[in-house]
Amino acid sequence: MNTHYSFCVLALSLLLACSQQPEETAYERLGLEEITVTELQDHYSSGTFTARDVVQAYINRIEDVDRNGPALNSVITINQRALSVAEDLDEERQNGTTRGPLHGVPILLKDNINTADMPTTAGSLFLEGSIPPEDAFIAERLRQKGAVILGKTNLSEWANFHSSFSSSGWSALGGQVRNPYDISRNPCGSSAGSGVAASANLATLTIGTETNGSIVCPSNANGIVGLKPTVGLWSRTGIIPISHTTDSGGPMTRTVRDAAILLGELAAVDQADEKTVPAGEHIHDDYTQFLQEDGLDGKRIGFYTGPSGNHFRVDTLMQETIRTLESLGATVVEIDQISEQNIGGDAFQVLLYEFKDGLNRYLAALQNDEIVDSIEEMAEEIRATPSMSEPFDRNLILMAAQKGGLDSEEYQEALETMLLHSRQEGIDRVMDENELDAFVSPTGSPAWQTDLVLGDNFQLSSSSPSARAGYPIITLPMGNIDGLPVGVSFFGRAWSEPTLLEIAYSFEQNTDHRIIPEFSD
Repeated sequence: MNTHYSFCVLALSLLLACSQQPEETAYERLGLEEITVTELQDHYSSGTFTARDVVQAYINRIEDVDRNGPALNSVITINQRALSVAEDLDEERQNGTTRGPLHGVPILLKDNINTADMPTTAGSLFLEGSIPPEDAFIAERLRQKGAVILGKTNLSEWANFHSSFSSSGWSALGGQVRNPYDISRNPCGSSAGSGVAASANLATLTIGTETNGSIVCPSNANGIVGLKPTVGLWSRTGIIPISHTTDSGGPMTRTVRDAAILLGELAAVDQADEKTVPAGEHIHDDYTQFLQEDGLDGKRIGFYTGPSGNHFRVDTLMQETIRTLESLGATVVEIDQISEQNIGGDAFQVLLYEFKDGLNRYLAALQNDEIVDSIEEMAEEIRATPSMSEPFDRNLILMAAQKGGLDSEEYQEALETMLLHSRQEGIDRVMDENELDAFVSPTGSPAWQTDLVLGDNFQLSSSSPSARAGYPIITLPMGNIDGLPVGVSFFGRAWSEPTLLEIAYSFEQNTDHRIIPEFSD
C-alpha cells in the first residue's frame, strides 16, 4: 500500500471529522452547566463574564433545547427586557454596587406569578395575553435584589386544579412540558416547567408554587431540589391562587445551598398577605448558616411509611436511604400514620371554596375588561363551548363555581377539621410523642409515560401531611431507577426550615445523587 496515500486519506478524514464537530455554544464556553449562585458571583467578581453574557447564553440555550432540539417546552415566555436589565446590573457592579447574592442571577418564574412586564396566564386561554398591573410581591423583591427575571415557565393549567383528570405539565396555552431525562415521560406538576428548566440548566434558579405536591413532585421527577416553605414565609400577593390556606411559592434549584440562598432572599412580611405576619419572628436573612455536612448527626427522624408498598424499586431505594441516614448519625423510627382521621374530603372542599374566592379576587384586581371577571363567567363559557374543555373536562372549575362564600358552614367545618387533624392532632402530635426533629419519606415514583388520553399515573406521594398543615417540606434526589431520578422528602413543624435544610444538606453532601439529564427519547 502507498504509505503517502494512506497518510493523506487519514489526514483528510480527520479534517472532515473536525469540521463536522458542533460549534461550541456560549453556554458551554462560559461553563454554565450546573453553575451555582456562589460560582456565578465568583465569576462576576473576577470579571470572567458579565450578567449580560450569562443571560444571552441562557436565552440561546432555551432556543436550542427547549424550543428546538429535544423541545422540552418548559418556558412559555422570554422576558424581552432581560438583556437590558442585565446590562444595567453590570453597570452597577462596575460602579462598585452590588445588591447581594442574587445580583445578576437569571431566574425563571412559574407563569402564575404576576410580572408587570410579561403576561401571567396560568396556562389558560381565559388569561391569554393578560399583563397584570403590578408585580407579585416576590417578583418585585427579586428585582430589588438584583435578580434578572429571564422569563416564565409553562405549568399544569390553573396549577393543576382544573379537571377531573389531566396530564401534569399540560396547559392549553403552553402545551405539554417534557421530562428532560426521557422526553416521552411526564415532568409531574404543576410546577412542571420550573422543574424541567432547573434540571435542564435553562436558568441558574427557578421558582414554583405548591398547594399539594406541585413543587416536590416535579422536583422528584426532574432530579432537583424543591422546597415548599411554611405557608406565610413567602408572600403570595400577586400569585394566581388555589388556596390561601395551603398555597406557597418556593425555590426549585439544583443544590440545597441555592435553595437556602433563594429562600432567605424572598422571606419577608407582606402586610397585604396576612399569613406572612406571624412569619416575622421566624424569618432568617441567611439560611445558609444552617448548612452543615454533619447535620444528620444526632437527629431523630420519623420514617413515614404511608407511601410504602406502592413501588418496590422505590422501596428499595428508600431502605438504602434509611441506612445512609443512620450511618450519618441519625436515629430513624417508623411512623405508619400521621393523621388518625381521613381528611382528604375536607381538604378537597377547602380547595374548591378557596379557589373560587381567591380567583374571583385575582380577576377583579386585574381591572381588565378583556378578561373574564369571575369564575362563574368562566364556567358559563365552558358549558357554552364544549370544545374549550378538550382534552380535559375542566370539571373542577365548574364545581368550584357552584360553591358559596367562605362564610359557608360547610367550608368552615372542613377547614377546621383539616387544620386540626393535620397540625395539632397530626404532625405536631406525632413529633411530640416520638421526639422527632423531622419526618422522611419517598417523594414519588419515577416519571411515567405522558398520556393525554388517560392522564397521569401517580404511583405514590408523601406531600399531603405537610401540604394540608401548611408546613414546610424539602425534596432532593436519593437515587435513580433506570436513569430516572427519584427523590426523598424531609418535612416537619411550622417554621422548621433551618432543621430541614440542615438535614437535606447533610444528605446531599454525603451522597451526591444529582444526575445531569441528556434528553433521551
